[in-house]
Amino acid sequence: MKSKGLVLAAGLFACSQLFAGAGSSTPSLNGSYPIVFSHGMFGWGANDTSSLIGIFKYWGGMDDYLRSRGAVVYAPGKSALQSNAFRAQELKDKINTFMAAGGYSKVHIIGHSQGGLDSRYMIANLGMASKVSTLTTLSTPHYGAPIADIILGVVPSWLLPFVNTTVSTLTKIVWGGSSNNLNASLNSLTTTNAASFNSTTPNSAGVKYYSYGSKVTLPDLIQHPLMGLLVPITGVGGVAKGQGLDNDGLVPLSSAKWGTWKGSPSYGILTTGLDHLEVSNTLSLGEAWFDVRSFWLTMAVNAKSNQ
Repeated sequence: MKSKGLVLAAGLFACSQLFAGAGSSTPSLNGSYPIVFSHGMFGWGANDTSSLIGIFKYWGGMDDYLRSRGAVVYAPGKSALQSNAFRAQELKDKINTFMAAGGYSKVHIIGHSQGGLDSRYMIANLGMASKVSTLTTLSTPHYGAPIADIILGVVPSWLLPFVNTTVSTLTKIVWGGSSNNLNASLNSLTTTNAASFNSTTPNSAGVKYYSYGSKVTLPDLIQHPLMGLLVPITGVGGVAKGQGLDNDGLVPLSSAKWGTWKGSPSYGILTTGLDHLEVSNTLSLGEAWFDVRSFWLTMAVNAKSNQ
């Protein structure tokens, strides 16, 4: 009995040490370059108190989560509606200010949707290649978003200035900023202009490019209340433009592939895919359908491993 007691005590001690060690383990992202989040069209920065929509979390808390894992994270705001080049300059100015204040030599960038395009432009054309270690794009329309072609094709040319002024003005009220331009933003995302953009925005040597994306397998309005109606439209546009049927509501899956393709996050058998806002956890929309924290940590760890 005495020997059994000693064995039990030894086992309990070993378990206590195991759990103690687990609790004090080094966070996965210690030693990583700072991570910059680059938001998409109609996006906003973290803690942006200058806009009405700033009270909500564009990134669904993923910036705070990566901080809890040891990373320095910066999630600046840009114009909600503008061209890739315009937003790229805004991003450059904010990253340079951030890096100077913190004394950082390089950063990683994770860009969602159009945020990946303005990041690519900034790196290739605004002299930022030496300051960026990796660019990870998430659901970015590298080869264009057919839905932009559809919108610009459906709205009559005589009506477009009115629509542009109305939407841009409303965006200024809700998102803030004085330079919002719906027409400039949509034109940056058409398939024709994407081809031109790619020819003048090559990958920069020394920067590693990774991409992730997702698709909706069934456009039900329960799991995809905001994107469900757009999936069929984007699917038709994708087929017409040679990009295929699979899409996340706004971006064909084939258009999201750039650099080293890392695939899509995994999810349960009852989940009908992940749409454009869920995969980024915008407004925390993804949390009910897949393990968003594990996915974002995977992206960040991949960046750190390749810095």
